Amino acid sequence: MKANEGKWALAILFIIILAYVLPYTIFTNVAKWYGSFLLWIVLALIVFIINYFLTKDWGKEE
Repeated sequence: MKANEGKWALAILFIIILAYVLPYTIFTNVAKWYGSFLLWIVLALIVFIINYFLTKDWGKEE
């Protein structure tokens, strides 16, 4: 694994931790379910974008 891939993997891990921690800390008083749902949608889109950049060069010879 390249160092660049490790950085992307740490970014994804950080986003996964945020997806778990934020609804139970900052958004505790939000009574509507779509508050967390919107957060999870946005974080999932960020992870999809990171995965695209992580895998776009796979299969190319270096």
